[in-house]
Amino acid sequence: MLRSEKRTRNRASSILRESILRRIGLASCWWLLLALVATVSYAQNTPEQQGSPLKVSVNRVSLGVAVSDSNGRFIHDLKTSDFRIYDDGVEQPITNFLPVEEPAQVLLLIEGGPSVLFFAKGHVLAADQMVASLAPDDRVAIATYTKETESVIDFTTDKTEARMALRGINFAQGFGELNLFASVANAVEGLSRYSGKKTIVLLSTGVDTSPDANWDGLLAKLQIADVRIVAVSLAGDIRKPAKKKRLTADEKTKREQLAAGFAEGDQSLRNLSQATGGRVYFVRNERDFAKTYAEIADLLRHEYSIAFVPPALDGKVHELRVEVKKAGALAEHRPAYLASPGGEAQ
Repeated sequence: MLRSEKRTRNRASSILRESILRRIGLASCWWLLLALVATVSYAQNTPEQQGSPLKVSVNRVSLGVAVSDSNGRFIHDLKTSDFRIYDDGVEQPITNFLPVEEPAQVLLLIEGGPSVLFFAKGHVLAADQMVASLAPDDRVAIATYTKETESVIDFTTDKTEARMALRGINFAQGFGELNLFASVANAVEGLSRYSGKKTIVLLSTGVDTSPDANWDGLLAKLQIADVRIVAVSLAGDIRKPAKKKRLTADEKTKREQLAAGFAEGDQSLRNLSQATGGRVYFVRNERDFAKTYAEIADLLRHEYSIAFVPPALDGKVHELRVEVKKAGALAEHRPAYLASPGGEAQ
């Protein structure tokens, strides 16, 4: 990273930290709030990404598909013959098909640390209803991340146990770093050993502080992974500026830089979701969070999984398109995959 870029990032980091400290009056405990000391940096010129390499077999391309009608209602009674899948515009035969009734694996991946503790704990706990709304045979796991990913509860069909684990998360623990990109990559790699329908519900501000984040590398891995990411932003309350009638020129500059930092975080959540054919939600109050989690639970219950054999492992990114033989139907899925030579990507 160039020196000028580092200075810009450090300046924005300082503004973020100072803004939060003023709001909660904890200047003596500034170290608790290092979770928000840096804005998102894609660092495209860095050679490596934190965490172990992600290896995904591409001898079969699987993707989750959510289908809704013109009124936004999910369609749940489709069969293999109702779908057509295209690889770079060429139709491919479907080799595997799982209907919506097939159980799914859902990982609830939650940003940990003081930022959530002070500003968004209630928003996280509102996900309790989403867990309760999953199908009886769906399996749910919960993990948090700061510097590293920490398991809260492994996959279980016991929703009561999962909800108790969610309520028991201690957000006062954790590190100042927020290694979002590495944590997502590790989560996707962990899910690669499971078959069937897989979704990561990501509750995050979108801020990533890892010094060697490689966005391009992560994007390529997400495009070949058969995992859908549904992101929910937790930054709504954090970004609200303190009310003040008049601002100095320096304060205006700081607010502009602060807003730019959060805008980058928002874009990260959009990119993570879009790369996997998922969705992202930016919500502002408790009522909207409840509505959002209900919609996510509905989405998870109405996802098909289809697969095909890639026609060529040419090392290129291939465009994916799914059509449904039903008037007015909208199919949501990841837009591409990487056809890596040798049958795997790292």
